[in-house]
Amino acid sequence: MGQGGRIVTPARFRRALGLKPGDDVVLALEEDELRLLTPGQAVQRAQALVRRYVPEGRSLAAELMEERRRETGRA
Repeated sequence: MGQGGRIVTPARFRRALGLKPGDDVVLALEEDELRLLTPGQAVQRAQALVRRYVPEGRSLAAELMEERRRETGRA
């Protein structure tokens, strides 16, 4: 660990994740481990978590769009 708590990610890890200088990353502390994720990986994890609680065939996106249409009077 460097000055100010900076961590250098080895090139082989950056390549494996497809990271380039200036890319955003997400850090997660899980069970005393620090995990580095790409934003896409973080979104996939969140979607998988929500999917566990949504019944098969139900579309939360479609429900939200319908709700917004009703609110704006376009239903």
